[in-house]
Amino acid sequence: MERLIVLCRHGQSDWNLKNLFTGWKDPDLTPKGVEEAKAAGQRLKAKGIGFDVAFTSDLTRAQHTCNLILGELGQTGLQTHKNLALNERDYGDLSGLNKDEARVKWGEEQVHIWRRSYDVPPPGGESLKDTAARVLPYYVHKILPQVLSGKRTLVAAHGNSLRALIMAMEGLTPEQILALELNTGVPIVYRLNADSSISSKEELA
Repeated sequence: MERLIVLCRHGQSDWNLKNLFTGWKDPDLTPKGVEEAKAAGQRLKAKGIGFDVAFTSDLTRAQHTCNLILGELGQTGLQTHKNLALNERDYGDLSGLNKDEARVKWGEEQVHIWRRSYDVPPPGGESLKDTAARVLPYYVHKILPQVLSGKRTLVAAHGNSLRALIMAMEGLTPEQILALELNTGVPIVYRLNADSSISSKEELA
């Protein structure tokens, strides 16, 4: 039985381009982001990978990426589950601010702590630990059972929600996961063993 799960961060969004904290705000993809998502689908197709089920967040940029990937695979009608459990980390009061402006307002060091610490949230927002607390139960109860039953599964989501997922899947420490950079529109293909441990991992960059 093939236990395959593919994780993909959404393509470049309008606010990525403008260097803004996005979080739960809902900008769509840029033209470059559309091309990144299509390219992700083309790389998966070249590998002969298709899907039986898909999961995405409650946000447009992830849903659009998911749809574009499936479009390249000729699977536009595929069953797709949308849930805010997979949303990006909520940046709270930082949402919508230019990252350079935030550094001027709160100081370089404080903004760095909010962005790169595991358990210190920005004002009114979530830490990566908070994000993991909603992502992981959803993974365990909704996504993983599909994978272990042999359904080839796509998860199109966000940098921090996917970091939380990868931390659990790969058994990484908070320090290791904070150092992990996820590029937009690059599928990561995992094959799992029956006990949900990882058999193989491949990035389709």
